[in-house]
Formats: sequence, C-alpha cells, structure tokens
Amino acid sequence: MGVWYCTREDVMSALDFKESARNTRQVDRAIESASRMIEGMTHRRFYPETDTRFFDWPNDQSGRTWRLWLDQNELISVTKLTAGGVEIPAADFFLEPANDGPPYTHIEIDLDSSSAFSSGGTHQRAISVLGVFGYSAEFESAGTITDPVATTTATTINVSDSSLIGVGDLIKLGTEHMVVTGRSMLDTGQNIGADLDASNSAVTVAVTDGTAFSAGETLLIGSERMLIVDIAGNSLIVKRAWDGSVLAAHTSGADIYASRTLTVERGALGTTAATHLDNAAVSRHVVPGAVRALAVAEALVTLLNETSGYARTVGSRESEREAAGRAIVQLRKQVMTSYGRMARLRAV
Repeated sequence: MGVWYCTREDVMSALDFKESARNTRQVDRAIESASRMIEGMTHRRFYPETDTRFFDWPNDQSGRTWRLWLDQNELISVTKLTAGGVEIPAADFFLEPANDGPPYTHIEIDLDSSSAFSSGGTHQRAISVLGVFGYSAEFESAGTITDPVATTTATTINVSDSSLIGVGDLIKLGTEHMVVTGRSMLDTGQNIGADLDASNSAVTVAVTDGTAFSAGETLLIGSERMLIVDIAGNSLIVKRAWDGSVLAAHTSGADIYASRTLTVERGALGTTAATHLDNAAVSRHVVPGAVRALAVAEALVTLLNETSGYARTVGSRESEREAAGRAIVQLRKQVMTSYGRMARLRAV
C-alpha cells in the first residue's frame, strides 16, 4: 500500500461499516484509489520522503546560473547539496521562496559566496540533492509505545492510545517513519470492576484507572466490542455492540483489551529502521484538513458506486450523469485552489 491521506477508520465510521475482512479490503482499495487520485489532481505528494534526487546542469531550465528549479521535486529540507562532485556548504545557498516555504520550489546560490552550480565531468546528474521532499513534514503527538522495539525487523508495535492512530497513518518514532497497515487487540492489564448486563442501556464500564484509556478507543471484552464515548473518573462510558459485535453479559474481573497493537511497515519513505526504547514518543503525520476530507469523500463515492453497481445516476437521456453530489465537487475545487500545483511554476 502507498501512503494514504485518510484512515480506514475515517471511512468506515463515515459509512458506519461493520468491521469485517470483506469490508476492510473494500475500504482499503477505495482509500488507495482516492489518495492516488488526489496526487494526480494536485500534482504533488503531501507526505515527507527522504531521498537523493539528481538534476542535469546546465539544463533547459537554467536561465539563471545560480538558480536550480526543482519542478515536481518539492523540497522541505536539505541535508547535502552537491554540484559537479563538490559539496556546497549550507551557508552558501538558499531554499526559496523563503517567505512561503516549505515546500520549496527552487534552490539559489548565495551570490555573496564563492560557491556555484557546476557540471564537473558531465552535465548529466551533475547536481544531487539529499533531503526531505514533499509538501509537509508536520507531525503531532500520538502517545507513546508501551513496549520497547528491540529489533529493526519487528513488524508490530504497542501504543498507549489507539484513538489517535488509524490504519493508513504515517507515524514517526525517533527519526524512523512507519506506515500503519493494520491494528489488533492488546491486553490493557485492567479488568472490569463490576458485572455488565447484556443491555444497550448498560453503558458504564468500571475500571481501576480511567486515565489509562481515551475516548474513541475500541475495547474488546469477551467477544463484544465497545466504543469509548466518554470517561468519568474510573468509569468508561461506552457504546455497546460496536463494529457489528453482539451484546453479551460480562462478569466482574473480565479482561479488557484495546486495539493498541499496530502492524507497521518499517523504515518507510527513505528512513532507516531502528530500535526504540519503552515509552518513546509516537507522532502522527498531519495531512491538510481539506485533503483528508476529500480522501474520505472520494473513497465514499467509490464504495457507494460499487454497492450500486455504478448505477448511481441522476437525470435522463442526454442529461443523465453520475450522481456524485455537489458537495464533493466543491471540495475538489477547494483542494485544487488551496493545494493544487501547476505543471510548471517557474520562469527562467
């Protein structure tokens, strides 16, 4: 899977899909399609990728000998810039536009320095840029891990708060990026403190420490899933029979599980897999709000069209057209206006 601009949970919640292997595969396909469509529409990628990119020098866009246009290779930061086999010191170049970036669209040599772009033995791949490419590298706190990651090949991690991370999210531990590809249940170490009836009105789950849970987490007690909608001290207020599970009675002392084990793709987007200590901070990549909303909307359209056999139309005869709705059309326009990149932004 590629990097997604919304999560499986975002789409399933919007459609009120029940959790099942069939549904998750269908939702995942729709999100993958929506994310790639957004990239094609806006001509940019909204996630950070560490990479080395090469440029000819001189080339057809070098109208100024001190300016390198990056075109589709939008830049967030530079680790190393080399021209003609010679490294250019960070103090000798600027990332532009300085007042608007990142992302940066071009690199300029400081004309007050002695550095210059040059070709060396050949103009082909004469300039190399090692850095972070993409639209944004903004991350926000998403709790901690609750067990050390002792090897670089481990494919699961346990987190303290599953409400903040979904399948499809890009997360960061230290300098390592990971893509979340799945979630499963983990024993929280707590038990229910009182019997619980098999009734939709029995919505209070007594626990030892309410601060160990978060609203929005999905719990598993016995074979019944429950959604935490609020927390009052050491009482969890839940929605019963969540995700298509069946109401059941539970006795005091039953184990409480939460969906805190993440299956991840290690060392993603040019980063290196590493070991991580217990309680290391986890952060989640922030996708621009309108982009995330459009990814959900496009995925919903795909899913609803699949359900109807792509027969969702309005009008008749010459006026017949696909029923996508005016709201998504406006959202597409909003994303293009705010985030769309023209095929060419530069002039010599």
